[in-house]
Amino acid sequence: MKIGIVGLGLIGGSMAKSIKARTSHEVYGIDIDSETMMFARLCGAIDGTLDVERLSQCDLILLAVRPGIAVQWVKENAHNIRAGAVLCDLCGIKRKVTEEIRPIAKANNFVYIGGHPMAGREVGGFVNSRVDLFDGAFMILTPDGHTDVRILERLRNLFIDIGFASLTFSTPDEHDRIIAFTSQLAHVVSNAYIKSPEAERRRGFSAGSYKDMTRVARLDEDMWSELMIGNADYLSEQLRILIDNLNKYLSALERRDEDELRALLREGRIKKAEAGGN
Repeated sequence: MKIGIVGLGLIGGSMAKSIKARTSHEVYGIDIDSETMMFARLCGAIDGTLDVERLSQCDLILLAVRPGIAVQWVKENAHNIRAGAVLCDLCGIKRKVTEEIRPIAKANNFVYIGGHPMAGREVGGFVNSRVDLFDGAFMILTPDGHTDVRILERLRNLFIDIGFASLTFSTPDEHDRIIAFTSQLAHVVSNAYIKSPEAERRRGFSAGSYKDMTRVARLDEDMWSELMIGNADYLSEQLRILIDNLNKYLSALERRDEDELRALLREGRIKKAEAGGN
């Protein structure tokens, strides 16, 4: 299979490295950064540049760029994608991207499936991409009711081969609603938490909980602001729920109500036990 990857940052670069290291597929990539392209060729992550000719030969195209860029790329290159080829975006939001790309795919006779690899690091770029980034992770796909099951099976085999533990099938709406809580809200909380003046004086006083809370505060503000604004309705809803819950803890502390605070802490512990896993 010939695979084209648009964007060779953390996710796209890791996809390229994993596919080349763990499968026999050909990989062609493109990135706006010339240095990234040089490194990708030198380390063997790609077999060559994803030019117009190679794009027209690809069986699968992975879009590992921001939502707005992904949509724009499809608009500009749809006529060069061969009929029957599969295009899968790897963006962190699905409704906005899907609404724009699906009709273009239909008009140009190629297959579009939304995707989102649930893996990442707090640092980006090709230099931080890894062969094992996706090991044990979940891959979310948002096919529509007309997607050929044989295509899904082909994608499943590829993603399992490069390390994913399993696939999760969802709708674009369900994806965005849940991801607002599991990913975007965590980044907002971490980013806000680190703004306390005590963060500058924490040396010698911090351990695992501080590291866990602040890890994703180190983010790409351009990318995350685009993702959050694109999912503002669901993220705002989750943020309101969090603020309401935090206000309960604040109220108990201000009233020195130990029983109420204990009850709130117990409730959270039980919720975590019921949720299970990580």
